[in-house]
Order: sequence, then C-alpha cells, then structure tokens
Amino acid sequence: MGPADTVCIERKKMLCRYEIQSCFLLAFVAVTAFFISDAQGQVSPPTRLRYNVVSPDSVQISWKAPKGQFTGYKLLVTPSSGGKTNQLILQNTATKAIIQGLIPDQNYALQIIAFNEDKESKPAQGQFRIKDIERRKETNKPKVKDPEKTNASKPAPEGSLFTCKTPAIADIVILVDGSWSIGRFNFRLVRLFLENLVSAFNVGSEKTRVGLAQYSGDPRIEWHLNAYGTKDAVLDAVRNLPYKGGNTLTGLALTYILENSFKPEAGARPGVSKIGILITDGKSQDDVIPPAKNLRDAGIELFAIGVKNADINELKEIASEPDSTHVYNVADFNFMHTIVEGLTRTVCSRVEEQEKEIKGTIASLGAPSDLVTSEVTARGFRVSWTHAPGKVEKYRVVYYPTRGGPPEEVVVDGSVSTAVLKNLMSLTEYQIAVFAIYSNAASEGLRGTETTLALPMASDLQLYDVSQSSMRVKWNGVAGATGYMILYAPLTEGLAADEKEIKIGEASTDLELDGLLPNTEYTVTVYAMFGEEASDPLTGQETTLPLSPPANLRFSDVGHNSAKLTWDPASKNVNGYRIMYVKTDGTETNEVEVGRVSTHTLKSLAPLTEYTVAIFSLYDEGQSEPLTGSFTTKRVPAPQHLEIDEASTDSFRVSWKPTSSNIAFYRLAWIPLDGGESEEVVINGDADSHVIEGLLPDTEYEVSLLAVFDDETESEVVAVLGATFFRTGIRNLVIDDETTSSLRVTWDISDYSVQQFRVTYLTAKGDRSEEAVMVPGRQNTLLLHPLLSDTEYKVTVTPIYADGEGVSVSAPGKTLPLSAPRNLRVSDEWYNRLRISWDAPPSTTMGYRVVYKPINIPGPALETFVGDDINTILILNLFSGTEYSVKVFASYSTGFSDALTGVAKTLYLGVTNLDSYQVRMTSLCAQWQLHRHATAYRVVIESLVDGRKREVNLGGGTPRHCFFELMPGTEYKISVHTQLQEIEGPAVSIMETTLPFPTQPPTTPSTPPPPPTIPPAKEVCKAAKADLAFLVDGSWSIGDDNFNKIISFLYSTVGALDKIGPDGTQVAIIQFSDDPRTEFKLNAYKTKETLLEAIQRIAYKGGNTKTGKAIKHAREVLFTGEAGMRRGIPKVLVVITDGRSQDDVNKVSREMQLDGFSFFAIGVADADYSELVNIGSKPSERHVFFVDDFDAFTKIEDELITFVCETASATCPLVVKDGNNFAGFKMMEMFGLVEKEFAAVEGVSMEPGTFNVYPCYRLHKDALVSQPTKYLHPEGLPSDYTITFLFRILPDTPQEPFALWEILNEGYEPLVGVILDNGGKTLTFFNYDYKGDFQTVTFEGPEIRKMFYGSFHKLHVVISKTTAKIIIDCKQVSEKTINAAGNISSDGIEVLGRMVRSRGPRDNSAPRDEENCPALPHACSCSEANKGPLGPPGPPGGPGVRGAKGHRGDPGPKGPDGPRGEIGVPGPQGPPGPQGPSGLSIQGLPGPPGEKGEKGDLGFPGLQGVPGASGSPGRDGAQGQRGLPGKDGPTGPQGPPGPMGIPGAPGVPGVTGSQGPQGDVGAPGPPGAKGERGHMARYNSILNQIPSQSVSTRTIAGPPGEPGRPGAPGPQGEQGSPGMQGFPGSPGQPGRPGERGLPGEKGEKGNPGVGTQGPRGPPGSTGPPGESRTGSPGPPGSPGPRGPAGHMGPPGSQGPSGPPGYCDPSSCAGYGMGGGYGEPTDQDIPVVQLPHNSYQIYDPEDLYDGEQQPYIVHGSYPLPSPYSQSYPSPHLAQPEFTPVQEEMEAVELRSPGISHFARRIAKRSAKTPARTKANGKKTSQ
Repeated sequence: MGPADTVCIERKKMLCRYEIQSCFLLAFVAVTAFFISDAQGQVSPPTRLRYNVVSPDSVQISWKAPKGQFTGYKLLVTPSSGGKTNQLILQNTATKAIIQGLIPDQNYALQIIAFNEDKESKPAQGQFRIKDIERRKETNKPKVKDPEKTNASKPAPEGSLFTCKTPAIADIVILVDGSWSIGRFNFRLVRLFLENLVSAFNVGSEKTRVGLAQYSGDPRIEWHLNAYGTKDAVLDAVRNLPYKGGNTLTGLALTYILENSFKPEAGARPGVSKIGILITDGKSQDDVIPPAKNLRDAGIELFAIGVKNADINELKEIASEPDSTHVYNVADFNFMHTIVEGLTRTVCSRVEEQEKEIKGTIASLGAPSDLVTSEVTARGFRVSWTHAPGKVEKYRVVYYPTRGGPPEEVVVDGSVSTAVLKNLMSLTEYQIAVFAIYSNAASEGLRGTETTLALPMASDLQLYDVSQSSMRVKWNGVAGATGYMILYAPLTEGLAADEKEIKIGEASTDLELDGLLPNTEYTVTVYAMFGEEASDPLTGQETTLPLSPPANLRFSDVGHNSAKLTWDPASKNVNGYRIMYVKTDGTETNEVEVGRVSTHTLKSLAPLTEYTVAIFSLYDEGQSEPLTGSFTTKRVPAPQHLEIDEASTDSFRVSWKPTSSNIAFYRLAWIPLDGGESEEVVINGDADSHVIEGLLPDTEYEVSLLAVFDDETESEVVAVLGATFFRTGIRNLVIDDETTSSLRVTWDISDYSVQQFRVTYLTAKGDRSEEAVMVPGRQNTLLLHPLLSDTEYKVTVTPIYADGEGVSVSAPGKTLPLSAPRNLRVSDEWYNRLRISWDAPPSTTMGYRVVYKPINIPGPALETFVGDDINTILILNLFSGTEYSVKVFASYSTGFSDALTGVAKTLYLGVTNLDSYQVRMTSLCAQWQLHRHATAYRVVIESLVDGRKREVNLGGGTPRHCFFELMPGTEYKISVHTQLQEIEGPAVSIMETTLPFPTQPPTTPSTPPPPPTIPPAKEVCKAAKADLAFLVDGSWSIGDDNFNKIISFLYSTVGALDKIGPDGTQVAIIQFSDDPRTEFKLNAYKTKETLLEAIQRIAYKGGNTKTGKAIKHAREVLFTGEAGMRRGIPKVLVVITDGRSQDDVNKVSREMQLDGFSFFAIGVADADYSELVNIGSKPSERHVFFVDDFDAFTKIEDELITFVCETASATCPLVVKDGNNFAGFKMMEMFGLVEKEFAAVEGVSMEPGTFNVYPCYRLHKDALVSQPTKYLHPEGLPSDYTITFLFRILPDTPQEPFALWEILNEGYEPLVGVILDNGGKTLTFFNYDYKGDFQTVTFEGPEIRKMFYGSFHKLHVVISKTTAKIIIDCKQVSEKTINAAGNISSDGIEVLGRMVRSRGPRDNSAPRDEENCPALPHACSCSEANKGPLGPPGPPGGPGVRGAKGHRGDPGPKGPDGPRGEIGVPGPQGPPGPQGPSGLSIQGLPGPPGEKGEKGDLGFPGLQGVPGASGSPGRDGAQGQRGLPGKDGPTGPQGPPGPMGIPGAPGVPGVTGSQGPQGDVGAPGPPGAKGERGHMARYNSILNQIPSQSVSTRTIAGPPGEPGRPGAPGPQGEQGSPGMQGFPGSPGQPGRPGERGLPGEKGEKGNPGVGTQGPRGPPGSTGPPGESRTGSPGPPGSPGPRGPAGHMGPPGSQGPSGPPGYCDPSSCAGYGMGGGYGEPTDQDIPVVQLPHNSYQIYDPEDLYDGEQQPYIVHGSYPLPSPYSQSYPSPHLAQPEFTPVQEEMEAVELRSPGISHFARRIAKRSAKTPARTKANGKKTSQ
C-alpha cells in the first residue's frame, strides 16, 4: 500500500450506533516511511502515540516507527465499555491512521504492536475520548506541521467563511469528478471543500436546494435536489459521499444532469435560479461543448472548478460568461479552500441577480405546451406544439436518439408552431425538446419522445422454376425503394461462405439465379434499399434438383462366380453409368463404367460371398446419387445324392448326381473308419458312379467326393459311410413297452440263415449277473421280466449261425419307477371319520396301502389295502378332534412306492368354556358352551379325596348342571363328555373345591343408625375413588316422565357413593341430544349433598340422539385438568340411552377405552344392543345393561353400582390389548420408554434389530429410569401381583448386584424389589411383610443361571400372600414361601436398573437391555392391598388346597392333588407317579375320559395319573368308555337329580313366581332372605356384616351369578342343599341381601336383586333353589344357621382372593386363580386379570417365543394352553374357553387330558360366554 493510498474498512454508520458501541470506521493512512537498519533480537514497540480530532466522529492516530527490522503493525481499538475489538494489519511504512465512526463521549482503548514474522513488540497503549481531545485543544491548540492539514483536514471554523445572506433561493447541482486520477485521499479533501461550500448557503426544502452527481466513466446521482430538507442532512450526505473511481467523461455527465437533475421530479423548481458547479481534475475524454451549451441554453448558469491537471480552456468552454467569475483553477487539492469564499460570493450574487431577472420576465416567459407528433415515417416525423405566451422570437427544437448520439436541432420562427424532423434513423426512439426563445431568455423545454417506423420491406417472396442448376426469384416491390439487393448462398456445410450478391434497380422484382449446384439447399434474401439503408430482410429457402439416378436395381442369374444386374435407365441426358461392386466385408472393391445400357453381368466373383453394388448415372454436371443393392453368390455346387450300394465282402458301388455341366473332373477318396491309409481316384466330369474294389470284408469306410470345375474352383466335399458285407442277421434293434418290471425287445431279421438268436441283458451298473435267453431264428421279439424297477439295462442280441456267431447288436432300456399316488385330498370330516382321496400314479399298480396314525395323542398306526381301481376311502372309528398322519403307498409286484403323505383331522366333539360357578360348601355348578352337534352330555363329578364319582346324562341343549350333597372343603373334578348319537367325545374337565365350613362370627348387638338425610354409601363403594361421568340421553323419545325416572336413577346411583370430591369420587353429568350439554363438571361439587341437589335440578333438554358426539364432548370437555380430571385415578363413563345413535359411537369409544376409560352402557326399550356392546368395556356382562322400560332401572341399580364401584376402587389401571381390558401397567410407557419419548430419558438408547416389531432400550451405566411411586401405585401394591421382565444381560454389565426393579421410600431406602447378582448368578426378591419385618428370598440354580447368558429372557416374578414364584422363559423354575406383604409408601420412587450399592436420588445403573421389550408388567389379583392382614389367615387354607405334594408332583398320597401339582414341571398329579409321566396334560383331564371307560379312569397313560391304574386306554376317555369297561357309564342315573334344574333355580328366584315351575321352588324363598347376598362372592361383606378383613367383595361377585337360564328345573327344591350356603343367611338379614346378591334380592323381591335378571326376582320365594345362587338358597333356611359360621370362613377363604369368582379387570382381580375362597395354593399363580375370552387374546404358540410377545398373559399359566407342556395349570383354575362363532376348531380340548389351542383363533371373532346371574337369567352378549 503506497503512501498515497487509503484503506477503509467500512460499516454502515447507523448500524454501528446500535451495536454496543463497538463498531467504527478505521481509515489507515500511510504517511511516512522509515527504513531502519536491521536490528537483532526483540522487536521494538512504536512510540510517541498521539491523537488529533479531524471530525466530530473521527480521530487521527500517529506514532513514531520503532527502530530495527519489522514487518508491519497490528492496530487494535476496543470500546472501554465492552464490545468487539477491531483489528487491522498495516504495512511497516504506515505511521498514521484515521479512525472514523466513533462515538464522541465513548472511551476507547488503543494498542499498536510492531511485529516481525512470529515476534511481536510490546504494545504502545493509550486511551482516548473525542470530547476530551477537543477540550484539550480549546486550551492548547497543537501546532499542525503538515501543510496538507492546514485547512484541508477539517472544515473551516464557523465565522471564518462567507455566508450568503440573500433571501433569494436557487437550485444548485454540483457535478463532482470521481475518476481514478483524484485518488481517495484527495477525494476526502474534495468532501471537505463541498462541506464548506454547502455551509455558506441557507439550505432547506423551501430555501436553496442542493443536489449532487458524481461521474467518471458513467455518471450517477448521489442525491437529488429534493432529497434532503435541511442543511445538516446535506452536510451529512457530503461527509459520507463515497468515492466512485473510473474514467473522465465530463460531456456525458453534463448531459446526464440536464436530463436527470434539473427536472421537476428531481426537485427542480420553476422560476428559481438554476446553478451548476463542476469540479474536475483533468481533461474530459469526450466532447463537452454541446452538452455545456445545452445546459446554458436551458437557463442553467455553470461554474467550472479545475484542480491540478484540469484544462483551463475546456473549463471556459463549459462555464457561463464571464470566465473571470465562473472559472476557477487551483494547482492542488490542498488549496481548494482558497477559492471557497470567492466561489460562494459569486454564486450568491448571481442568485440574487437571476431572481430579479426571473421576476422581471416571469410574466412574459412561458414554455410551449401540448407537444404532438404526427406524420411518422421511417425517416422522419412532424412535431407540433401550442404557442408559448408572450413575444416569442423563435422556437428551438432539439432532438437526439434515446440510445445515444449527438443532439441536432431545428429553429423556426416564433410565429410557427410546427416543424418536420428529417433524415432520421428508422425504428429509433428520439428525445424531443421544444424551447421558446425570448429576447433575453429561453423557456423551459417542452419534452417528449417519438419512435420512427421501420423501413418497408419486400413481400411475398417466391422461388420457382427450380432445376438442377438454377431457380427464379420474384417478390412484391416496395414504394419508395431505390433498388433491391439479393443475397444467396448454399446452406451446405463448407459452402455457406460462398455467398453471392446481386443489386438491381427499383423497377425489377423478378430474376433468375443460375450456376447453382445440383441437389443443394440455397437461402435467398431480398433487401429493399433506401439509399444506403436497407430494409429488414425477406428470406426464403429452396433446394435445387438432384441429378437423376437409375432406378429399380434387380439381380438375376446369381451363381457361385457371376451375377446379372438390371436397372431402369435414368434421364435421357445421361451419358453412361459407373458400377461399383464391393465385397461387403470391404476386402475388395471393383468398378466398371458402361454406356447408356440398362444391364450388365459381373463375373469372376468369389463363391458364397455378399456383394454390395452401387450404380451412378453420369452427366455433364457430375454423377447422381447411387442406386444400391446387394446379393450373395452361391456356394460352389457339390455333387448330390452320394450313395453306396451293391456292397459285397470286398467292394461296393458309389453313385451321385451331377449339379453342373461345367465340371472338369471328380476326385473320389475312401478310408477305413477304424484306421488305415486313404485311397483316391480321379474320375471324368461326366461320370455319375464308380465301383470301389479290393476292400476289406466287414469294414466300414468313409467315402468322400468333390467336383472340380473348369475355372478350377472346387466344390465342397460330400461324404458317406459304407461297409463291406459281413454275416449279421439283425437290424433295427428296439426296446419298448417299458413297465416297472419288464421290457420288450424287438428287431428286424436281415439274414434268414440265422438259426437262433441269443438275447442277454445286464443292469447298466453291473450290480447283477448277466442273464441270457435263446430265441428261435424266425422269432424277432422277446419280453424280458421280471426286472428291477427304475433300472437301466443293456440288452444285446447275437445271431447264431450253423458255423458260429454273427455280429451282436446292443441297445439300452430302462424300467419304470414305482410311482407314488398324487394329490392327496381330505373331505367329509366328521367326529369319528373322514375321507381321503388321491390320484392314481401313471404306472399300473396292484392296489394301494393306506396307513394312518394319530399325531397329537399316542396310538398305533393302522393300515388297510384297497384295489388298484379304488382312489378314495372312508376311514372310520377315529378319535374326535384328532390330527392324523395319513400315508398312501402304491403297491407294485416289486414292492411299494414312496408314500403320499398328508394330515387329516376329525372334528372336535367336546364342549368349550367349561367353567364352575355358584360354588358353595355342599354344592357347585358347572356351565359350558354348547356343542352345535351334541345330542347329549355325560357329566361326571369325582371327589379327588375319596375317588367317589357321580354322573348324569343331559340333553344336547343343556349348557349347565349343578351337583349337591357334596363335602365341604373338598376338591372335585368335573368332566363333561359330549355325545353325538352313539359317538362320545373325550372328557373336558376342570377342578373345583367346595367352600369350607365358615367360622361363626361374634354376634354384636346392632343399633340401627339414625336415618340419614342423604342416602348412605354402600359398602362396596367405600373405597371408590374415580372420575365418574354420566352421559344421559335427553332426546325427545325419552319424554318428561321418563326423564324424571332417569334423574331418580342417577340420584340413587350417586347416593350409593361414599366420599365426593378430590379425595374421593368426582361426578360430572352431560345431557345430550343433538348437542351435548354439560350439566356440571367433575370438580363442580365437593359434597354428596350439593351433588344430589344439583342432580335434582337438571332440566329436560329434548332433541335427536347423537351419542357419539356426546362421548367425544366428554373426552374433550370433562376429562381435562381444567375440569378436574386427576392423574392415576380410574376414569369411568356411564352412558344411558333409549335409542340408536344417529352418529358413529364405535370409533370414539374404542379410542377412549384404549386410553384407559371404562365404559358402562345402559340401554332402555328401543336401544340398539349391538351398539351398547360397542360402547361398553369388556366383558359385556359387567359393562352392558338392558331394561325394557324406565321403571326397570331398579332391577339393575344394585348390580350397576357394584360394578361401577368395583371399577372405581381399582388399585390398578386398565390396560387395553387386543380388544380386552386388563389390570396392570405398560411399564415402558409409565417410565417414558416409548419411541417418541425415550430420548428425554437420560442414559437410555434404542437398540434396533433386536425385535422386528417391539422396541428395545438399552440402559447405560449413567441411566436413571424412575417415576414417582404415587404415579404408578397411588394406593400401594396389591397383595398379589406379577412383575414381568424381558431383558438380557450385556457383556459390560457389572458383576455386582443390581435391582432390576425396586420401589424406594422418600429416603431412597428400598421397600420392595427384584435384584440380579451378575457375579453370583442369583435372583433375590425382597419386601417388608405385614409385621414390618424385612424379608428376602434368593433363587439360584442352573435354571436361574440361564438368565445371565444368551439373548433375551422372559422373567415372571409371581408374588402372592404366601409364595414367591419364578418363571423363566415360560417355565416355572422355583417357588419359595414368604409372609404376606405390608403395604408400601407411595411417597418415594420406582426405579429400573439401579446398582444395589447406589443410594440417593442420582444412582448408577447397570448397562443392560431392560425389561423394556414390553411385557405386561404388573398383574393385580382381586385382593385389595389393604387386605394384607387377611392374607395371613389365608395361608393356612392355601396349603390345604395345595394338597401337599401336588405342587411338585410329590408322591402325595392322593393323585388328585397331583394334578394341581402339575404346575410344577412334572405332572404333579404325580401321586400316581407311574402315570404321572404320561400326564402331560396340565389338567389331568385325561382322567375324566378314563371315567367313562373303566380304563378311562386312567385317562390315557398317566395323563392324569390319578387313576394310574388303567391309564393305558385312558387316552380318549371317550373311546375308553366304549371299548373298555364303560362301567362307569351307569352313573347316568344321576341325571335325574334336578341339579341341573338348580341352576335354573336361581333363575327361578330371579323370575317371578310366574315361571310356574320355579315358582314352586319359590316357597323356600323366605329363607332366601337370609341368603341375602347369595353371591358367595360377596358373602363376607354382606352376611352378618363379616369383619372387614374379609377379602375384597369384588372377588367373586359377578360371574357366577348367571346360570339361571334353566330356570325350569328350578323346582328341584333339592337345592335346599344349597341352602347350606344360606349359612350366610343365618345372619338373618336375609331380607337385606338383595343389595348385591343377585339372588338375595330375588329372595325378597322375587327379582334377583341383581340386575337385569332381577325381573324374575319376584318369585324370589322360589329362591329356595337358592341352589347356591344365594337368594334361592335362602329357602333352606335351615342351612341359614350355618351361614353364620360361614362368616368366619372369610378370612381364610378369602385371603386367596376367590379365584372362582370372576373379577372385573378394573378391580385388578386375579382370575382363574387358586381355589374358591380358600387360601392361596401352589396353583394360585397371580395373573393379570383377564376377561372371559382371555384365550383369544394371544396365539398360545406365540407364547413360546419371548421375542415375539410383548405381553405375556399371566392368566394363561393356569389355563389349558401350550404351557401345559411346561407345567400344569392350577387345579382350581377355572379356564374359560372362548366360543368361536360356530367354528369348533378355534379352541378345542383335544383328546382326554391334552389341551390344544388352534393358532387360527386369532382370525376368528370370539364371543364372551354368557354368565348366569342369580336369578337364573343368561346375560345377553
């Protein structure tokens, strides 16, 4: 950077002001250069740092250069208040810099550092502030040594310059030269000059205006006259004027400001002085005189200021006169300040003078107006205007092309108002200005534009008379043209430059173009000429004609060396033809020229060669395009029909047929095939045969012949084989008629002197000895047999002559394989038979062997044979529901074919969904899904204690039966055999235990409570805590009266609740019709009293029925935090409607159920039952109610309240999977381990690829996966639950123990959890028992160790009141006893994967893939958490049930127990150990079948093990019965016992006396009263108010109730026995029972108090059959007394959480658990509560695959399922088999004791089995 250069780093000043005062301009000016000798060592710093203010925002920094060598400077400037440091690197010659854009009152820190390569000096530092520097200058002005700064570095002080005081105003435009010759530094001085110049005038929008343009190569406006309204704004613009740079085109710039700056739109004002000031430093590179004159003529007074190299003469040409006052010139920019005052004074005075002149002439001056152009042509146009006012001497019309060019003018007299502009360029826009010239002035210009027209062009160009060398051109002429120019040129590449031009006069418009090339495209262009100017071109294209080629080339007489060409001649002008022919492969080219002929023969061609021919016509002008074609010569013809005949032992004749007449001779050769010398002979060309003699006898020869032609070409060689004669009598040996065991050999006899033929045959492999057969000489066929099938043989025939053997002939042959039958088909399947068919094989058979054997049960393989004409067979006497392996073999004489195999299956003859209900002390009932083809059922009950059996035969339409007079506390096996005419299917069995004798509760006098002012809470609702919403139909179909009944129903239902408000149940109500209306929200009322009052105030709405809209409204408006919804609390909706919804309800209700909402649907009258089922949660028996009218609400009130309160009291939330509700948690979701949320959990990553469907997450060592316990278990843990994990241990998992899952209290102390010890390979479960003692159980062993290796393992930790079980990969591996657990604190947190050594809120975790491959985590049993205490008593009972050894299959004395034991791996039934082995079936069902047949007992071997003895046939009880002893059959008598009726009994009660039969039974009803809650399920809470320790009333409730349907039988008063159950009745509260016990109520009212069935209740009296229903039992009042005792039972029995009872999923009830109300047993594996159709949720086959099942249904353990292979189901489990719509194969119990689950179940729609309620009615589904 040279000393005169300036470098600026600029930023917009305004921007800088807003950027924390850290932005400013740095202008570095290199002022001096010091060259100092190199110094060694450290770089010296700059010195003498000084500051000088050069403008309000600029400071000049100067310093002294350091000594020694250095490369440059680094300048750093930083605002002291903070902000960005600005840095710039300077050359070592710089000693000054100007910093611009500073803030005057801001302090700045400055550092200047000298550097040399990588070394830096110490900084020269300083601080400055502009205000401080100026203050110092005031008192002590520094001396300025630099002359350049004397006056040029800053504006002169105010007062020292002349100021123009005149009131006159002017428009001043300054034109500044910005060319490169000025330089950046000098341009700064120009800015200072301009600043002083502007400061001298009174600048403003209404005062003097200043505009500025800068020019170099091209001018630009910096600002217009009207751009700034104040002097300060103009001065600010001057200071920021940028330097342009470029050339010096002053003339162009002058024209530019005339056209752009002095315009009204740019701010120029009429009647105001116009001043132009030019500042330039050199001579213009263009002409300045005309532009300057134009400006002056326009009334603009020009001043010219030249600096340095300016041309004084040019300045004078530009400036106005006189030069003395209008031209200024200074030698250097530093001296521009010297002319400021003189210039401003002159301008000021001239402004005053001009103002006077203008005012004096303003009246007479005026511009012309209304500029009009006309008569526009290509060369000119007329301009007209309206006269200007006053005395105009002349008008001056100035015009020039807009695109640039010198201006021209026309002057006319002042009396003329028009002028014609001539000699213009065509199609050009012109700028026009008309000035009125007065005696002493000129007006403003009247301006406009006009564009000339284009020159007219010729038209209608035609090219015609085209020949091969010429064409004619003509066009339409143009008026006014002076002539025409024609250009033409060929378009062919390479010739385009050969353009020719012709000019003709204006009279000619037609001419001929000749001398053209043939077949060439030409472009022809015509221009109309106007003097030297040409019009637009008129162009055309045409192609000259080609020279005519010949046509129609044809080839004939093509031989191997010649061909004839023929063509049609071309034009008559042709001179001849040139023929070129070339081998297509390009190896040889020939040509020949011929005259004016049309045919020619080509000779001496090569044979078998393709030739391409081209024929050109020859003309004077040249040759035409070729006519081409091709042909192929033929091969040299070889002799034909070469044959050999007349063979003898030493000669034969060779003959042939000649192919040409020009053959010179033949060459004939022959040679023996087996080796020898070749011989040859030459034969004359006209011969056609030759005899070859002297040959060897019995020898084969190859004979070859070729022809040699006259032209010495040779034909191809032809050859033939011939042989001399020898004795052989055989020809054409053929082997055919193949079969699987024979081949036929035939041959032709060629020599009849043969006496015999010897036929020998041998396998191709040579693995058998050769065999031979002799055949007479006249015989030529032989059948070879017996042969091996599918075997290749070599057959040889040898002729035998009198004097020896002739030549043998051999041929291969192969026998056919033993083909198997094809296309096995199964049809006509029935319960004991099926038909199989097949297609016969291609080979002939002797018959078929059919073998069939059962697959899924043991049994022998049976077979049968049929003839070869049979391809179908009906197989009889098969087991039902059994798969058979079927094989069909084709029988051949040599053996059997491969088997055609397949599988066939008989239909299953057995009931499904076998279940028990109404289990009492001395009675119990069983129900099942009817079999569609059953004609009868044989039901057998067997005591597993003493082995006593009873059986009864029932009709095919009977779905249930009850047994009485049973022993209390005894386990029974109930088996149902389905019969179809004489066929009986295998037994389907379940185990059930009657209730034990109850303990008499202490009697305490009861004092009736004072009558409450509001309805008292029901016991079942005491623990309810939910958000409950009622959706009430308010449509027109309801009516006022019925709506009042709904309000009463709501009042009663809500009145049954206990605590209302945030700490209890919150209630909201929506009334809906066309639109839903929120009557009140969840958080509206905090007390029951105010809530009930609000219900009574609800007004009837009216309208249509839009149920779906109401449900959606509830989700969006009621169930929100704003409306009071709480987290972790059950959400329950009760929908009441009397009609079908007019919108869709399915989608929204299904979505809400999936979100955990529980729906109850109540339909009245015309409601659509299927729609109610879609709305209600599952199972429908608990969630869907239907009544005939609004008066019947009372019949369902108690049952609804019970189910709603049970749902509201749930300690576990609902989880919906596959359409069913479960109690439990999706742990992954609860901990945020889902795809869209896991990223927010620290230390967790997703592992791709582990499973295809379900995500897996890795917990790293820094993970802390936790949730507050109150969010997961707000009520604590239940007493029975299952935790399920699917995880794997990673290689980097620590060897120390870690908690897979644990719950910590608020002090981070563990309360309960599961610990894995990776080092010790053990699993430990710990918790605090009900006494508060810490207890742990540790599991170890090989099965436990498996968890620590391999891939994922599924772990179930099953916790009950008495045991902890471990199930790994679907197999129980261990069980240990524990004490009942105490409840936990919900104030802590639950954690996954926490190191045991860790303590505190931030703990480490062990790396592993967690329990997060989803499994249904927690399962809750029906027992409530607070029931823990009861648990203890329970235990005792439990063990009893277990039947000591049963669990492990110990040799318990009684087989019965064994079955349960089966859960263990071995068939627990083990007692009968021997059979145990076979007892694969978990249930030991086989036993039942055994019952039928004597052997049946045994069931099939060991299945049940119980009867062990006869095990053998046991496999199918059914058949056993038949086949074997069948002795048990007799039991049939039991049939009589109306027991079955009993179930009906319940119904009876339910009904009304009306049901006559039952009515009878009704009599006992009174006692029924006691029965009160008939439901054993809730007997504890109802009867005599048993102590609260009793198990949750939920335990059994609902389910049993249903059997009622058979009501008729009810009469069987025998039910009396059930009366025992009445024991509960003893409490004597009989009447009251109605509350919940279905039956109970019936007893009183006759209607089953329980719900829907209620109606029948009236005959409650009939209740007697209380048949254990409860209510009904009442009648046997006698038992009632016992009832009291029953109370005591509660503790023990209930502890287990009555398994028999069906539990609503929402109540977290255990289902299918241990025995009735007895204590938990080994079989009581806690499970996730499942609805009745639990079986259809999962495909059991999938349950074996842990990686495919995200949720394991714990409930499936005790049920018949594939798990039966791993461990038996609990003997007390009540499996409920889901009936599939008329498809028995979906769920079947196959063969005795073997449970099978068809995979297809998932594809079928299952129905929930109907449950019988206390009144005996069957709930609809």
